[in-house]
Amino acid sequence: MRKDNEPYSCGLDAAVDVVGGKWKPMILWALHEGKTLRFGELRRQIIGVSEKVLIQQLRELESDGIVHREVYREVPPKVEYSLTALGDSLNTALVPLGLWGDAHMHQVIANKARAEEAAAVAG
Repeated sequence: MRKDNEPYSCGLDAAVDVVGGKWKPMILWALHEGKTLRFGELRRQIIGVSEKVLIQQLRELESDGIVHREVYREVPPKVEYSLTALGDSLNTALVPLGLWGDAHMHQVIANKARAEEAAAVAG
């Protein structure tokens, strides 16, 4: 989430500001195809994210108009998350990126392993 009031330099700058980081694309993917999930369901689907970080990322996505948060006034409190139309369109834009990752995942992993080996040797 952009902290200053500076304008974006291009559309990619705006998009990366909204979806930047490790967890936001994973949140978008978990909510794809009209899914509505409670917080606990989201946390179970996004392996490795802490509760604190998930809350922070959801708040940022909500303030950017990407995620809708519905609070039900009942005991115990019930909160559900879903994508807005803007979030759905962003998720659609991320599909080619996911396909690229699927196609090149092994190469990316191998390159990272080589870089780690080189760093260890240089040490």
